Amino acid sequence: MKVNFRTKMWVAGWLTSILGWGAEPAIIAKARLFLGEEAALNRITSVHYEGSLVTAALRVGEPEVRSALDIVYQKPDRQRVMASSATIVEVTALDGYDGWQRIEDLKDVAKWRQTLLGREQIKRLRANTWENLAYFRGIERVGGKLEDQGARTIDGIACRKIAFVHGPGITFFRYFEEATGRLVLTETEAGGTIREVGATQVGGVRFPKSIITTTQTVTGETQSVTLIFEKITVNEARDGAWFAIPRLAPR
Repeated sequence: MKVNFRTKMWVAGWLTSILGWGAEPAIIAKARLFLGEEAALNRITSVHYEGSLVTAALRVGEPEVRSALDIVYQKPDRQRVMASSATIVEVTALDGYDGWQRIEDLKDVAKWRQTLLGREQIKRLRANTWENLAYFRGIERVGGKLEDQGARTIDGIACRKIAFVHGPGITFFRYFEEATGRLVLTETEAGGTIREVGATQVGGVRFPKSIITTTQTVTGETQSVTLIFEKITVNEARDGAWFAIPRLAPR
């Protein structure tokens, strides 16, 4: 009998909770406390970010690219990211085990493209959604695991390196300051980096004011993208239609 992906993930989480596999590293409790009290973290059901996305120029003389940004993460497994420029709107969304992307030309409503995402893309979106809503705890319940990879020094700061393994090819390596639990740096399995800059309090929880990501392009150049959050709202109730696959027609 062939067991589907959803069943495998549920069984893995159930076995972990029943058998006690994978004791939580001590730094996790400290990292959560740095963000907020347990009650505040546990109250979060959704996060809505509004702001800007700035893609740095790859070469001298080229302009940076700036777009309006709107991101919604909603428990347990929904996500919607919309980037808008003067000419294009691009939406990427996750609705449980469905994922889709839609691009529209604002100058010509007849020009649009909509695609369904593949299994691996959906797995990554699900992992990303969990990472943004779980605050470092409970990955076993979605079929993943934590690996304590020991002490590291990042930017002269004594850190603990914890691998958040969601499955083959999807791992977030997070470096937490040993003294405070502050997240200093995140790396992806592909070698990209994620740094949080600044802080603001919303609903009793600490959020970054901006996030800087770096990745390697296919030509080996370093690409930097900055997400600037101008407004953060928690616990909005979004109807399921907000994340569902749209009808195949212009808005």
